Amino acid sequence: MYAIVDIAGQQFKVEKNQELFVHRLDGKEGGKVEFDRVLLIDNGGKVTVGTPNIDGAKVDAKIISHVKGDKVLVFKKKRRKGYQKLNGHRQYLTKIQIENISAK
Repeated sequence: MYAIVDIAGQQFKVEKNQELFVHRLDGKEGGKVEFDRVLLIDNGGKVTVGTPNIDGAKVDAKIISHVKGDKVLVFKKKRRKGYQKLNGHRQYLTKIQIENISAK
């Protein structure tokens, strides 16, 4: 059984007991979070597609930790002009574990 869920503006294919990194969510480590924007559920070959969401479907997850992603370096340069610019960025992420996928 898997579901396609909209979490913080991104779509993820999730299964039970799967761990994934999503954009930073509100909540404390060890807390529970519920996602009700379920777009599709596949239950052993029986596919349910929402328009755009499935009414009554939800995905329950547990927040494992809040982390920062790998550093991304953005380097800009214009040749023969002496222009160089280095910019760095680390994304704030939340690691969650999917506990339950339920449909109506």
